[in-house]
Amino acid sequence: MAKHPLQGSERSVAEGSTLVGNCNPAEHLEVHVVLRRHAQAQFEALLGKIEAGDPNVKPLSREAFAKEFGAAAEDIAKVKAFAAQAGLSVVREDPARRIVVLGGTIAQFQAAFEVQLQHYRHHSIGQYRGRTGSISVPDDLSGIVTAVLGLDNRPQARPHFRIRPPIQALKAQQAASFTPLQIAALYQFPQGDGSGECIGIIELGGGYEASDLKTYFSNLGVSAPTVVAVGVDQSGNKPTGDANGPDGEVTLDIEVVGSIAPAAKIAVYFTTNTDTGFIDAVSSAVHDATNKPSVISISWGGPELSWTAQSLQAFNGVLQAAATMGVTVCVASGDSGSSDGSGGGNVVDFPASSPYVLACGGTRLTASGQTISKEVAWNDGTEGGASGGGVSTAFAVPVWQKGLSSTNAKGVKVALTGRGVPDVAGDASPDSGYDVLIDGSQTVVGGTSAVAPLWAALIARINAANGTPVGFINPKLYATPSALRDITQGNNGGYEASAGWDACTGLGSPNGQKVAAAL
Repeated sequence: MAKHPLQGSERSVAEGSTLVGNCNPAEHLEVHVVLRRHAQAQFEALLGKIEAGDPNVKPLSREAFAKEFGAAAEDIAKVKAFAAQAGLSVVREDPARRIVVLGGTIAQFQAAFEVQLQHYRHHSIGQYRGRTGSISVPDDLSGIVTAVLGLDNRPQARPHFRIRPPIQALKAQQAASFTPLQIAALYQFPQGDGSGECIGIIELGGGYEASDLKTYFSNLGVSAPTVVAVGVDQSGNKPTGDANGPDGEVTLDIEVVGSIAPAAKIAVYFTTNTDTGFIDAVSSAVHDATNKPSVISISWGGPELSWTAQSLQAFNGVLQAAATMGVTVCVASGDSGSSDGSGGGNVVDFPASSPYVLACGGTRLTASGQTISKEVAWNDGTEGGASGGGVSTAFAVPVWQKGLSSTNAKGVKVALTGRGVPDVAGDASPDSGYDVLIDGSQTVVGGTSAVAPLWAALIARINAANGTPVGFINPKLYATPSALRDITQGNNGGYEASAGWDACTGLGSPNGQKVAAAL
């Protein structure tokens, strides 16, 4: 059967990789085939209203979404027919999430999609299975299949947290630390405990120790929240005992959210650190009809340029679905300043750069008693980390950012040419970090990783008080900038903080009560 290249599937080898050799042709894989959305025109019309902040749009239930905007039965049938011809098995099909998961050997997948899979070694990401060039799909699946994920298994993202170095290594300036409850009080969060809500947390490895959580919440005098681990793609809660690794991320996220919204259920979705795993975990959370999270916190990401166009669009499609279902998604904007650790130039982090998430940047906070005496854009130098932020090259300027400018390192205002990151900010410097307990040790942690769960917990409190989810909040926040504390000092390398929105701290840090009123 005639085949042609799948648009956006082009892939190159990670820079600095060396070829190890061919993959074992008999090795078994699972590959996710993503299909187009049924009723795409109606979906785009609905999204347009949500982006414009139309107050008459009500969130769709997960059931209604599946019925209206899943994959068409005839499209799924065509993919299954192709799989049968190629000798591949159908592991599962999920019309609501628009995926068909296929199983087979490397030899079968290489033939089916006209790719060559090889092992590569890279100095920092280790050994991975990779491919170069495009994936090919049969002509009769043209326009039906939008992405084929899982042939390549290189690590896609990194956690955005920073553990504070030992005290003697700190700068002369006074370092402080806070419990998440103290941070919530400084930011004047409205009263509440998130009762009746579920907060989803996405993790790409590591795990938590139940004993850590029990001790931590007990020491805080907070009733321990209900935490459930949800395994995605054969993953699960697997603590490694390394606080500097993914365990640090997992535990930080749960402890921040659980301190501020202890009566909310916390569902932690564990997956593998690949583009397929990441997308699948977020999709699992968005469509989870059992736990029904109303807000999702993501503290992982990677430079926008490191994603293939097909992965970026597949992921963005999941985030669009979240917006129509009234699920707020809070994402860390990164800890490596305006370069996002890419080695040069200004690069934003994805998924923070999606226009359908609340991108959360970082500040450094100084408190005097119960009030904030000073707050500046987080930038502790090249070794210490800085707030991720900048201008997307993948996504256009959203309607709620029209007319805004970034201020570059020379102090010159430049009109946005793409989606500006971040939207909001919060305390992220390890020098004004969060007191947490990880793998049995009291630790002080910073990073925009702490800001995403901080905002998620605020939204859970607001949702619980309202009795209804606030959903996609960006249009309302941009229409009410006075709900935020404008940060006008500091920089993240490529951009300066300035009056109004900026590419270091967005609209600013929260006044929780004003945010609640605005929503």
